[in-house]
Amino acid sequence: MMNVPLLDLKAQYATIRDEVRGAVDRVLESQRFILGEEVARLEEEIAAYCGVPHAIAVASGTDALLLSLKALGVRNGDLVVTVPYTFFATAGAIANLGARPAFVDIERESFNLDAGKLSEFLERECSCNLSSRKVTHKPTGLIVKAIVPVHLYGQCADMDEISETAARYHLPVVEDACQAIGARYKSSRAGTIGDLGCLSFFPSKNLGGAGDGGMILARGKELADRVRLLRTHGARSKYHHTIVGFNSRLDELQAAILRVKLRHLDCWISARREKAAFYGREFLAAGLAAHVQAPAARPDRDHIFHQFVIRCRNRDKLREFLASRQIGTEVYYPVPLHEQECFRGLGYAPMDFPQAHQAARETLALPVYPELAAEQQRYVVETVAEFYRDGPLEKG
Repeated sequence: MMNVPLLDLKAQYATIRDEVRGAVDRVLESQRFILGEEVARLEEEIAAYCGVPHAIAVASGTDALLLSLKALGVRNGDLVVTVPYTFFATAGAIANLGARPAFVDIERESFNLDAGKLSEFLERECSCNLSSRKVTHKPTGLIVKAIVPVHLYGQCADMDEISETAARYHLPVVEDACQAIGARYKSSRAGTIGDLGCLSFFPSKNLGGAGDGGMILARGKELADRVRLLRTHGARSKYHHTIVGFNSRLDELQAAILRVKLRHLDCWISARREKAAFYGREFLAAGLAAHVQAPAARPDRDHIFHQFVIRCRNRDKLREFLASRQIGTEVYYPVPLHEQECFRGLGYAPMDFPQAHQAARETLALPVYPELAAEQQRYVVETVAEFYRDGPLEKG
């Protein structure tokens, strides 16, 4: 029996230990911990890497979403369109501003926002006043303020069609690219196509810190300046507050560590793609096509495989079986947002979004980190094959 964790951050750290310790020592020697040179340099480096003029470091990916929506004027009583199949923070940020999330279902293959259904939602359920450029959600009477597509698991949503629909209704787009730094949609990096883009540096991310951290990407100076104001209590200078903002600043220690890791990011992404391709070949060779569907990488976009998420028959029993063989897995996400208790008041039924409902019951994330060995991957595939060979229906 072989131990295969879902993620092994110790293996990653072993390859960059001296670089990270040198960066941490540099900050400790400076005794500058908040919004110093390390944060400023990281912002410059992320902006250059992603290809945007502005990058603003904040305390987390959740705060990146919250401040982005706040910068666009989302407030109490507004409505924001997003997906029901994503990490909670996407809709949580909307609700924490007093706004209402309106959900649109996902595509089956990519798990991302179905751009066709987005267009249908706006045409069917909303009315647009061309003179005021206000979009009103007819069932609730609320003003639609923004669209938040999510680039889930490391692959971009269909940003051409989403952007075209948003422009037709004069709605800003906030890209939730918290799982997708480095991914491309055609020639553009994730997070750089909409009005604002949000990144997360949670430790498990492809570019992960030693704690929480986030970044907001912006093409326009006005929005970037507003985000900078919001992250420091709305103050341009100490004790002089222009607006009411937040305390959302990335620590210097986190920035220093992330600067080290950013230098390795493309190499790590390349390794993840190799692991994903390996799984795809091995699942086919093992005759598992009827039981396991590997993630589909679209030809016009680069998948960075933050997660390798399969669709599979008898998911929960398979997960138990893998755990019994010391193979780590995770279910992202077992309860879609429209079925969460805290959003019950929105009035959605489970099958209002059948693709999200089904994905929550069929998907399973397998280990895919860069340091994962080929023999570990073969063991995963062999164990999956053993489960289905021995009769999964009887196990259920």
